Amino acid sequence: MGPITTVGPGSPYPRGATWDGEGVNFSLFSGNAEKVELVLFDARGKREVQRITLPECTGDVWHGYLPEARPGLLYGYRVHGPYRPEEGLRYNRHKLLLDPYAKALVGRIRWSDAHYGYRIGHPGADLSFDRRDDAAGMPRCQVIDPTFVWGEDRRPKVPWHETVIYEVHVKGYTRLHPQVPETLRGTYLGLASPPVIEHLKRLGITAVELMPVHAIVDERRLVDKGLCNYWGYNSIGYFAPENRYAVHDPVSEFKTMVKALHAAGIEVILDVVYNHTGEGDHLGPTLAFRGIDNAHYYRLKPDERRYYVDYTGCGNTLNMCEPHVLQLIMDSLRYWVTEMHVDGFRFDLASALARELHEVDRLGAFFDIIQQDPVLNQVKLIAEPWDLGEGGYQVGNFPSGWAEWNDKYRDTVRAYWKGDGGRIGEFARRLTGSSDLYGKSGRSPHASINYVTAHDGFTLHDLVSYERKHNEANLEDNRDGTDHNLSWNCGAEGETDDPAINALRARQKRNFLATLLLSQGVPMLLAGDEICRTQRGNNNAYCQDNEISWVDWNLDEAKQRLLAYVQRLLALRRAHPIFRRRHFFQGRPIHGGAAKDIIWLDPSGAEMSEQQWNEHHARCLGVYLDGQGLTETDALGRPVRDASFLLLFNAHHEEIPFRLPPLLGEETWRAILDTAHEEGLAPDGDFRAEMTYPLQGRSLALLERISP
Repeated sequence: MGPITTVGPGSPYPRGATWDGEGVNFSLFSGNAEKVELVLFDARGKREVQRITLPECTGDVWHGYLPEARPGLLYGYRVHGPYRPEEGLRYNRHKLLLDPYAKALVGRIRWSDAHYGYRIGHPGADLSFDRRDDAAGMPRCQVIDPTFVWGEDRRPKVPWHETVIYEVHVKGYTRLHPQVPETLRGTYLGLASPPVIEHLKRLGITAVELMPVHAIVDERRLVDKGLCNYWGYNSIGYFAPENRYAVHDPVSEFKTMVKALHAAGIEVILDVVYNHTGEGDHLGPTLAFRGIDNAHYYRLKPDERRYYVDYTGCGNTLNMCEPHVLQLIMDSLRYWVTEMHVDGFRFDLASALARELHEVDRLGAFFDIIQQDPVLNQVKLIAEPWDLGEGGYQVGNFPSGWAEWNDKYRDTVRAYWKGDGGRIGEFARRLTGSSDLYGKSGRSPHASINYVTAHDGFTLHDLVSYERKHNEANLEDNRDGTDHNLSWNCGAEGETDDPAINALRARQKRNFLATLLLSQGVPMLLAGDEICRTQRGNNNAYCQDNEISWVDWNLDEAKQRLLAYVQRLLALRRAHPIFRRRHFFQGRPIHGGAAKDIIWLDPSGAEMSEQQWNEHHARCLGVYLDGQGLTETDALGRPVRDASFLLLFNAHHEEIPFRLPPLLGEETWRAILDTAHEEGLAPDGDFRAEMTYPLQGRSLALLERISP
């Protein structure tokens, strides 16, 4: 394409670069700019071919229309304005800037001192001004043609109470998969490949929660060490799919992945990072937002506007009080739902989004806007309900319609199975959906996203194999990552050949998985936990794009046994609505039944007393779940009924005979799950009321009532 000769006024909306079939409209918000230049590059992005001043500015939005432009065009911006950091103004026309609304980025940052708006090493630090051009090391924005043949694609719309989430890293999941074509490993198309989808279906999950796929930037300090931001919690573009997971075309390939997963009945949830950007603090680079309008995009300290308010631990916080920032985020969310067909979002450090001034406002503007949005209030919304600021821990306080990562569940279940005392009361609350957190505001058990492991922390295998973090590969002298792991290595730190220790570790894995998948609420599995994935004791592998983080698909006998066990657990959960109730237990007879809908039992078979709940030494308890006491109805309004079950838990190291209670007379119970045995297979034979069940040390058993 030759030089652009015609430039029309264009329109302020939609933002970004929009192909309308005849030309391209460019629109960029900048509240204090004096001039905005659109920079065009040749087809390879190597050479700048033209600069065009956007001719119009409407309400702080600069815009222009290029009738000669076409999809594939590579571009960026240079924004002219005052450089007065002490006033929060950091314009620098020498820096090529990324469009916050860019739908695709080409290339990656090649770091140099030129990426900073100030002169590194200058005595005045960021108060100085750098005139070097950084374009040679910057990615290019690309105009896209959004056309895609979706065919009959439909969102699966899996009900919350039937949802099972699987947290996945796009690259790490398939990078070593032997059945995925080598050219597709580690990509969106690799995740969409038949062997991967078949594994997900056989496993029984209903939704993949993808770790961040928005365009990201690798921090310079990591690149200088030969590392990268593997997890991706360092966004620089909220519309563009990260191009390192693409073979050729990230937009089309992402859509292809979503379409393939939907065809298999699997939802796609995105982990999104709207709380901060990859530009860091006042000494960070000028890549996009900072150079476009620093004072509007970021929260600045009121009395020292040179510096940033940091509720995220990443140097900056996006300014949710600013309408144009709210618009950016809402436009981004709607884009991923309407154009990319995703099914929901998990919001990283979501408390930061609720901060309107300093305090966390439960009914902040962000939540109000989402609640009334006809697109977004129809998809799954999940909060990581904390940030690093004062008052930022907000578990249980998000509005109706939101689910939350429940770290109280994680910590309680870990501590219980580690053998810590005084935990059975808290354990019972978490097992039954955390009504103390969610019931008081009228929410349901599915408000609780239950998890034992996630990307941040130990994998399940490492949780039972390490008591200390081993993060030396991160090159931070093992200082990074939490020391509060609530883990137990079962007698040896790290890998061992001791068969007794390995058997105990396998049992503990079965305990954790059975607890998770039989709890009320929405279970979330960390990808690879079902096949013993290890990070070699690294509990903060955010910068490890290698075998430490990648899933190993070489399945030995032990891994295959665990996989079959998880498949069986998830099949059991699907088959029995008693394990995925839509409403909290009432603790009383339902529908005129003879027994309460839930009864807590001590090892003698008697109902738990108030005193027993508070006994520090108690490690064993049972719970009766009445399948006739469900308050749910099916799609036709008919009452849902199920079998009744006993769940028996023993975190003590020795066997405890558990007397089976005569709840409704001469019941017969059949054991269908016992984690003391390989693959969780239960002992043969039935058990009558008044008999004792041999509940082994550190084990869980599930019994089904088969009569009367």
